Amino acid sequence: MKNKILIFCTGLLLFLNSCSKDDNPVSNTLNAPIANPAVDITDTSFRAKWSFVSTAQTYLLDVSLNSEFTNILPNYNSKTVTDLNDVVTGLTTATQYFYRVRAKNDSKTSDFSNVISTVTTGQSTIPEDPTFLKVKANALANPFFVGVAVVANRLNNGSPHDVVLRNEFSSITAEYEMKMNPISTGSGSYNWTAADRIVNYGNTNGINVHGHALVWHNAVPNWLTNFTGTNAEFALEVKKYITDVVTRYAGKVKSWDVVNEAADDATGNLRNTIFLQRMGPNYIKDCFRWARDAANAAGDTNLLLFYNDYATSTNIPKQDRVFLIVDDLKASNLIDGVGFQMHNNYLSPSKIQIETDINRAVAKGLKIHISELDIAVNQSNDISTFTNERRLAQKAKYKRNR
Repeated sequence: MKNKILIFCTGLLLFLNSCSKDDNPVSNTLNAPIANPAVDITDTSFRAKWSFVSTAQTYLLDVSLNSEFTNILPNYNSKTVTDLNDVVTGLTTATQYFYRVRAKNDSKTSDFSNVISTVTTGQSTIPEDPTFLKVKANALANPFFVGVAVVANRLNNGSPHDVVLRNEFSSITAEYEMKMNPISTGSGSYNWTAADRIVNYGNTNGINVHGHALVWHNAVPNWLTNFTGTNAEFALEVKKYITDVVTRYAGKVKSWDVVNEAADDATGNLRNTIFLQRMGPNYIKDCFRWARDAANAAGDTNLLLFYNDYATSTNIPKQDRVFLIVDDLKASNLIDGVGFQMHNNYLSPSKIQIETDINRAVAKGLKIHISELDIAVNQSNDISTFTNERRLAQKAKYKRNR
């Protein structure tokens, strides 16, 4: 009887041990902390913060002057911290810093956390470089245009606007006045006044003129929106418009955004525009071919043709669609470059996201045009005044996105 009881107890113990192992597995990994935005930011310090990791004994903090962490501050290279925050001191005013953190125990070190960017307050001790933007760009080993959007009625010689424009910028683009609906007043009927003024201003002052844009779904004139002819006749009207505009400005406008924003934001497909509906899925290639043919017929064999779109660095399905469009045009030798609208904010997209997006075009041997660039500082409505910290963060983001 005793032996039976002993056997029963032994079996029960083994069963309980087995259940215990199944129900309470031991983790072989150490989770990475989540870094939180800095607080208590001053001219020379800030408090870095991060989340609790249950099995961590200490944390390793890195603070760097760049997001790649190739310029880590001497006292903050895997600095051991026993709390969930640390005051980073001895910093320079009005300077951007980056930090990340790892969890550590006796046997393991976690992966790095996300990277947090912050900017110290105060005024920079480094004086602003007074050199004009276009002079700086032209002095580089690989110079590039520095452009700005313009409105025709502001192009008055000797005005403050005119002085800044000629000093700082080497390229101009019409803000709206060279789109289809301001120019096209009917079939074969045009109002060239504003467009001519912009083009002539650029040519007279030795400033490059980039045309924007031949076809955009938000700039269709009423007469074409309400066009009652057949789809084939609709396409001929678009062809005539592109041909007439490109011919008029042959040799004067050096590049054109032929089609603008044809990729849908939500689906990753072509945007359902009047051009897609009436001309079919090949309308983009048709527009590029008509522009190329018009330029060649006018003797302008150097005209550069661009496809232009926005939000492709973070919207990967849209990015993929854009490059399907680009690949199709490239295969027919109809495209020279890609325009990237950078409507960003001071936190996003990251440098890596932007580089990945742009490098897809570079790998195809295409030219790059940062067609628009603005950095929002209050996209989450979290500040009521334009703080010095946010101003400096915006400045740093512009510098990294240039």
